[in-house]
Amino acid sequence: MIYDLLLQGGHVVDPANGVNGVRDIAIKDGRIAAVADTIAPSSARQTMSARGKLVTPGLIDTHAHVFQYVTGRFGLEADMCGVDSGVTTLIDQGGPSCMTLPAFREYVVKPKKSRVVAYLSAYLVGGMEGHYYPSLYKPDCLDVDATVKSARENPDIVRGFKAHAELGGFARWGIEVMRLSAEIARQADLPLYIHFGQLWPLPESGTNGVDPDTILDQVVGLLKPGDVLAHPFTRHPGGFVNREGRVHDIVRKAMDMGLKVDVGHGSHFSFKMAKIALDAGIRPDTLGADMHGYNTSVPKPAGTPDSHPDQEHMFFGAVKFSMASAMTSMLALKLPLEHVVAMATCNPQRYFGLPGDLGHLGVGAHGDVSILNDERGRFVLSDNEGTQVVTDRVLTPAFCLKGGVRYDAVAPILPQVQAA
Repeated sequence: MIYDLLLQGGHVVDPANGVNGVRDIAIKDGRIAAVADTIAPSSARQTMSARGKLVTPGLIDTHAHVFQYVTGRFGLEADMCGVDSGVTTLIDQGGPSCMTLPAFREYVVKPKKSRVVAYLSAYLVGGMEGHYYPSLYKPDCLDVDATVKSARENPDIVRGFKAHAELGGFARWGIEVMRLSAEIARQADLPLYIHFGQLWPLPESGTNGVDPDTILDQVVGLLKPGDVLAHPFTRHPGGFVNREGRVHDIVRKAMDMGLKVDVGHGSHFSFKMAKIALDAGIRPDTLGADMHGYNTSVPKPAGTPDSHPDQEHMFFGAVKFSMASAMTSMLALKLPLEHVVAMATCNPQRYFGLPGDLGHLGVGAHGDVSILNDERGRFVLSDNEGTQVVTDRVLTPAFCLKGGVRYDAVAPILPQVQAA
């Protein structure tokens, strides 16, 4: 057989197929054709070296915000977060709604080199300006029938739904938004992805008697197996860790029920909260970068409003990071490499409703491969509450293959490694 491309000598970690070692990978007609200890270079039209690098199935970012322009400063350019950052598949979390999904298909899904699917917003307004205006997210701004209909008519790109269970909303409207969101997901028979941890500022009247430590308990009872609890390591009230510094008992019960846990990294991530949760035995299933225009160093689109001072509790300013950065944080927390790679490849394929030929490097799979630099030494990592951690390993993207086509990691948002 004459292969189109041979990727030589990388350290392949493919949890779905139990591979963890140096391998060659051959691609033909955009799909994986062979994985072996050695494959003759003469059998391929083109060869690329991956020696000294970590090679994984194409990375899947479970928490992207890439509805550029339509969501104002919030949505980033998809390929900048995708193939130009070493990531082959993006799951946009709540950018499009049933009203704006046609634009998402036309201007994001179709023209981009990265593969993009959506978790449709439960709210009619979608992710406008990063949920900058809380009044647009009240119960009156959900339409169960229209959202279910949109999902059923677009099964190729709608893989689930996004909603928020957080203190600012509960103080305003109680649990009704979550009840409607769960009903949307139940009727469509798709997962519901739920943001936990305070997002909106409190109303002038304060919490209105809502205890943030009761939100998880209230919401889990509405959910079904396969739904996803996001931001387990959030630094904001209403997350997995209560005010006493302990993980809520309901989290373990939820996982036993078949709910999944996704690390939406981004601005909410806290090393301190992560250690508490991990020490309590909460091992997350999947991983997303959660980059957007509030927390990533990119110019805001002309004409968008300035930041609202009440939202400064959420973000300490724009930074540079990537899926590889999020994976590095997980390694620094002592999660095994095989589990971290699974969080970004085969697990999201399985739990987020993606096609079975993604997330692994078995013969016949899409020719999606991520090639990462695996640097060793002493490095400093920082979270968005100012905590610094010293680690001995940093992953950065080198390039990726999507359908056998190479894309170098040239995104301007990629961070510089900081030596200790």
